[in-house]
Amino acid sequence: MKLEQKDKPLLFSETVIPDIFFAEYLPEISGDCLKLYLYMSFLSKYGKSVKLNDLSKKLNLPIKSISAFLEVLENHGLIMKKTSGYIVVNLQEITLNKLYSPNLTASEDKVKSSAKNQSRAKAIEHINNMYFQGVMSPSWYSDIDFWFNSYGFDEQVMIALFDYCFNRSALHKNYVQAVAEAWNNDNVKTWADLDVYSQKRERLNNYKKLIAKKLGKRGNLTQFEEAYIEKWIIDYGYDMDVIEIALKRTTFKQTPTFEYINSLISDWFERGLKKPDEILAFIEKRKKQAKSAKELKKNSLNANYIKRSYDNLDFLYANNSKKEA
Repeated sequence: MKLEQKDKPLLFSETVIPDIFFAEYLPEISGDCLKLYLYMSFLSKYGKSVKLNDLSKKLNLPIKSISAFLEVLENHGLIMKKTSGYIVVNLQEITLNKLYSPNLTASEDKVKSSAKNQSRAKAIEHINNMYFQGVMSPSWYSDIDFWFNSYGFDEQVMIALFDYCFNRSALHKNYVQAVAEAWNNDNVKTWADLDVYSQKRERLNNYKKLIAKKLGKRGNLTQFEEAYIEKWIIDYGYDMDVIEIALKRTTFKQTPTFEYINSLISDWFERGLKKPDEILAFIEKRKKQAKSAKELKKNSLNANYIKRSYDNLDFLYANNSKKEA
């Protein structure tokens, strides 16, 4: 594997790492992955050919990890794969192309100048100072501009978006994008919308904890179990009074599952049962129907038994008549 560097400086012995790397790429990669990138940047100045085994020994990392880290670096655009090896990408050139190429969103100055009003520019400045210590990567400005225009967030919602991700130690573009999409799907546009959304999510999380506790689940709920609960509450519109009726029905099962609980609740929803008293009345009705069916079956069996008894007596009587004759 041969390492090269695009437009590499050959006049100096220092290994130059541009500031854009620290502002934009560093939070996205692990410590061992960073170690590999720095060593590759160092070797690439000299056009060195190096094998995976050599990197493994030098960096004290398993070969399997080296291969995985190379893929991570490639996915983040820090290196490019060639038939003969890898190129360590010139990050300044890549960033400039992203910012000034046609049909791409604009740089910091353009975003600020094209903002609808001064409050948007102040929101961007607040995000930069509050969550990036004043050194926010230029590409973040493009993303913020995109979220403003595509999702229609107001300035308070945009700040809340970064605050939410920052407090969860997840200020990464993919995560911020996922949260932004979730808010947009719930029609969050203003601070008032976000307040309603937050209350709904808090209520949902409390329900999840309560349901897990009532079912005796000590660990976290799985993604599929949480999806069931969200369906009951969000899609069906049921509250805990209804869900608890279904949970109590699990006492009749030795190994109750979420699939069983979901079958009960979905059946009630499909029957148009909304309130707890309607559901309890339905359950009572089903009990009476089951009891009547059981009694009918029992009576039928008794009738058949009596009939068979009479048939046997007739048979015996017929035999006795033949003997007397």
